Amino acid sequence: MQGVLPSQTLREMIARAEIIAETQITDEQVQPASLDLRLGHRAWRVRASFLAGKGRRVADRLADFEMHEMALDDGTVLEKGCVYVVELMESLALPEGLQAVANAKSSTGRLDLLTRVIADNGTEFDRVPEGYHGPLYAEICPRSFSVLVRPGQRLNQIRFRRGHAVLDDTALRALHDSDTLVPGEPVISDGLGFSVDLKPAQGTLVGYRAKPHTGVIDLDRVGAYAPREFWEELHSDNGQIILDPGAFYILVSREAVHIPPDYAAEMAPYLAMVGEFRVHYAGFFDPGFGHAAAGGTGARGVLEVRCHEAPFALEHGQIVGRLVYERMAERPERLYGADLASNYQGQGLKLAKHFKAQ
Repeated sequence: MQGVLPSQTLREMIARAEIIAETQITDEQVQPASLDLRLGHRAWRVRASFLAGKGRRVADRLADFEMHEMALDDGTVLEKGCVYVVELMESLALPEGLQAVANAKSSTGRLDLLTRVIADNGTEFDRVPEGYHGPLYAEICPRSFSVLVRPGQRLNQIRFRRGHAVLDDTALRALHDSDTLVPGEPVISDGLGFSVDLKPAQGTLVGYRAKPHTGVIDLDRVGAYAPREFWEELHSDNGQIILDPGAFYILVSREAVHIPPDYAAEMAPYLAMVGEFRVHYAGFFDPGFGHAAAGGTGARGVLEVRCHEAPFALEHGQIVGRLVYERMAERPERLYGADLASNYQGQGLKLAKHFKAQ
């Protein structure tokens, strides 16, 4: 059956050795519509980001770019502004007709870690072609904060699909009519548009801006860090903020998003020329996100925004991104937020799980 493969099918793939790991895959890695990937034991500091290219292996290309090799077993700091390639514990032996797409996990994106999966023969980041047999690697570039990493940490996730699963605009509007994906009239154009909230219902706090000079974040420490040591609060009383070039922001969508149980979604940048910024790359939304039966009442999307060449005035209600919905091959055995320890069900404006609650 065509569509995104659910958790129960991922378990079958593991049993058939279509997903392989040097260390047994844990139950916690299997999400409703994706599998968390774990950092392995070796990493390389490289001169530049790269793709393997057709007919070439990542391991062979490392010789062209490697500066030094590192073992992660005792914990290793990945420095802000540097590029690293880390072997992943998982590898793939996909059957024909099955392809995969990867993305950074939510907490990874909220720390401004540019984290992408690369594969042998790869010509695109985060894309694994049909029938791929081979290892997987993560390219990691910390943009705002240096981080302490260890083997087994989960920064990336991978989603498998068979055939064409993306809903076109006609199907997406029909789904909204039946399931109310967002309150009010939806903006539908190559996906479901969402806008930025700069007029909160209470107070004037609209977001956070990463501080330029901070300490190291240990990715194993949850709820450990004071936000003020890493973030500046952004306040607005007129529904507008000005984005600084090169700065990284955590904002929130105005819309409360709903992902029905038989669908999954991915956040994508808004394609129109709306300004000198883009929403960051982290963006899988699982079946059940914001869904009432899974303990949600709609959940707003956290926006990871980076401004580019020129200062830009961002206005309340401005469209900044879109959600691309896909059909599931079948409903997952568990939904996001229902039977899983989901950090972000029902979320509003929220930093990564590593920071203390405000």
